[in-house]
Amino acid sequence: MTQAAGLEASTPEHAVTPGPTVLAYELLGDLLLELGEPSDALTAYRRALELYPRLLNSVVGAARSARAEGNTQTARRYYGELIDGTSPESRRESIKEGRAYLSQ
Repeated sequence: MTQAAGLEASTPEHAVTPGPTVLAYELLGDLLLELGEPSDALTAYRRALELYPRLLNSVVGAARSARAEGNTQTARRYYGELIDGTSPESRRESIKEGRAYLSQ
């Protein structure tokens, strides 16, 4: 998966080609978080966000990874970015999660 993410990041795309539906780095982050590797997951999500800033699922993943590794400051920063980048009326579970975390 790490090799696939690196390959995807290094492959140039034509200007009219839409971006990937789900980034390989985001998928790698999901996998690593599921495997209990939050530090490596956070690295993968950060790489996804370097390629595609403010990508909602990568921001959520980064926040969850930081929270899982006990990095409160980073978790708060990503949850704050999540809340700032979405509508106040949003009912997404990840937004509720972010609001609950930030209210602690």
